[in-house]
Amino acid sequence: MDTALTRLVGVRHPVVQTGMGWVAGPRLVSATANAGALGILASATMTLDQLRDAVREVQSRTDAPFGVNLRADAADAGDRVRIMIEEGVRVASFALAPSPGLITRLKEAGIVVVPSVGARRHAEKVAGWGADAVIVQGGEGGGHTGEVATTVLLPQVVDAVDIPVVAAGGFFDGRGLVAALAYGAAGVAMGTRFLLTSDSTVPDAVKARYLAATVKDVTVTRAVDGLPHRMLRTDLVTALEGSGRAKSLARAVGRAAGFRRLSGLTWRQLVRDGLAMKHGKDLTWSQVLLAANTPMLLKSAMVDGRTDLGVMAAGQVAGVIDDLPSCAELVERIMKEAEEALQDLTASR
Repeated sequence: MDTALTRLVGVRHPVVQTGMGWVAGPRLVSATANAGALGILASATMTLDQLRDAVREVQSRTDAPFGVNLRADAADAGDRVRIMIEEGVRVASFALAPSPGLITRLKEAGIVVVPSVGARRHAEKVAGWGADAVIVQGGEGGGHTGEVATTVLLPQVVDAVDIPVVAAGGFFDGRGLVAALAYGAAGVAMGTRFLLTSDSTVPDAVKARYLAATVKDVTVTRAVDGLPHRMLRTDLVTALEGSGRAKSLARAVGRAAGFRRLSGLTWRQLVRDGLAMKHGKDLTWSQVLLAANTPMLLKSAMVDGRTDLGVMAAGQVAGVIDDLPSCAELVERIMKEAEEALQDLTASR
């Protein structure tokens, strides 16, 4: 299927696997790329050396294009961009809007810049700064999310910008791809659907929890880091929501220390990242500190398999997914479903 997205990044199918922390590693990304979709490597939880090694591992597994997701406000964002340029990464994906200077640096190196946004004004801003495309996530999406549904947000963004728009939040099959294309999108991005594949390294016990979830088991909470965060409802989430401020802060300090050791960041860099997170958001300093919960709580589930100690970010589609195909099987099925949906639409005229 030929769209503005496939032409821009050089993939066969207009499907993107999002850069999920602790989940989107070399195995998942390369499997996605070999399936003809765009895999995005999650770098925020990696050290610089780990990032370079991960990029090289993906390149050893596939000749297809892939991308790297990074935090634009991270203290070492410039170093990560340097590695991407040196290693010949095709696409740069951002969870927060990159600065005009960062966009220019990447584009001059021939890297396609694709920020993720949750509001029309943010899409307009990054488009004006030179972004090549934008992923727009509606409130159905997993992880940090907004309040506006994809079906309302997507057409707003499509009408507001002249660059390719990729729809995210609530997509898991070919029918959704056709719906997104009908709204004017150039493709769809999916996180939870790719997490729940046989190529994902997420522990089997964690995958089983996702597969057992209903739509009502997916909730939005601020208890983890002070920001709206969509995840599976678990006993831990309920406990966090009921914890007092002092107890929550004590836990956050410990987890911040743990993440600092894993990431290789200094305390100065962690504080700098906290300042960047606080900027432009109505967060107290307590909430900024609680943001250190997120990487460690996600790691507990996504890497260590501790569903009792970790959180499981999830889109609402977790409640309608019931299998674990390979990435190749998933992408092939999505494209077949999309073709059938388009044929049915044509036949019904």
